[in-house]
Amino acid sequence: MNKKYKPTIEALAKQSALYPQEAVALLNKEKQSLVIGLPKEQQPQENRVCLTPESVGLLVANGHEVVVESEAGKRSGFKDIDYSEKGARIIHTANEVFECSLILKIDPPTIDELKLMKYGATLISALQMSQLSMEYLVALNKKRITGVAFELLEDKEGVNPVVRTISEITSLCVVSIISDLLSTTRSGMGAVFGGVTGVPPLNVLVLGAGTIGENVTRFAKNMGADVRVFDNHHYKLRRLKTRLGEQVYTSVIDTGTLRKELKYADVVIGALRSQDGRSICVVSEEMIMDMKENAIIVDVSISQGGCFETSSLTSHDVPTFKKHGIIHYCVPNISSRVAVTTSKALSNIFTPLLLQMQDLGGVVSMISESQGFGEGVYAYRGNITSSYVANKFGVQYKDLRLLLSCNY
Repeated sequence: MNKKYKPTIEALAKQSALYPQEAVALLNKEKQSLVIGLPKEQQPQENRVCLTPESVGLLVANGHEVVVESEAGKRSGFKDIDYSEKGARIIHTANEVFECSLILKIDPPTIDELKLMKYGATLISALQMSQLSMEYLVALNKKRITGVAFELLEDKEGVNPVVRTISEITSLCVVSIISDLLSTTRSGMGAVFGGVTGVPPLNVLVLGAGTIGENVTRFAKNMGADVRVFDNHHYKLRRLKTRLGEQVYTSVIDTGTLRKELKYADVVIGALRSQDGRSICVVSEEMIMDMKENAIIVDVSISQGGCFETSSLTSHDVPTFKKHGIIHYCVPNISSRVAVTTSKALSNIFTPLLLQMQDLGGVVSMISESQGFGEGVYAYRGNITSSYVANKFGVQYKDLRLLLSCNY
């Protein structure tokens, strides 16, 4: 180096050392313990529960308080003593449970249950757009409750973890349901769900190329059935073929092609899903009248209105009905058939979420800093923050991020 430049460079180096240097700022957030209420589900066909005793033990060990209504987990195979031994407080009336600052349940609360909730509390439950009423929203906003729909929650990959998990379980249930309905002992067509050597396979039609459609297609093809998949989204059909790793008949939903395929179908699974609460009915009653005698319809989408014009809600006690000679299975909460497995799967989703909420400093911080959690918020402190909900009822919509930025 040229000596005449050296003093100058040294001087600059010494001078720059006096400037403030960039450093990572440490943000010390105070953890916020939650008081979590786990009420008993009121719907007679709802057997699932959001938290298992093991998850409750983990939450209590991390400083949360969990209040469980007596017999909340009974239909999922969990006794009160299982929860109490893990640190939960068992109470025998719903009133005290709904006084908790955070309520976690499967079905949306009834109007009477909303009246019991604490002013400004947080509710995490299903939203069920097809059954949502204006009366429910008014009661929710009157209490300035923050409503979070767990089916709208997203993970870091933009996937709805609750929907994905329940869909996987439902897919397995659908296969066993169809196998049972096909049997002669159930007045079915006396066939197996698939095919055997020398006997033509069943014709299976799948409406929807999402998680349920993909899994049912995989199971049915592995069992030897002839499967055809319909969906209105090309990317879903391409994704399904890629994941299956083999060629499968796919088509967009158009009336002509669908009508033709329905005439030869032995089994039709309706697994279309609507994000905005709009109708997903794609099969008219006239189309169904042209189907085979004793063909089977399983309408997995019945909780959102159903894919078939002839669909009508049924229950686990009386799961089927026959119309135009076609067997209809329209139970809305299919995964409740396997309540233990479903409850464990849901608990595995909600427990980390609640622990993260604690680390971030509470519900508001969770909404602010977790975009995926914020996707599930449809009501916030007296305001409707979901455009889908607002448009359905023609009410004013408030942008959630704007409300948060104003410290509302």
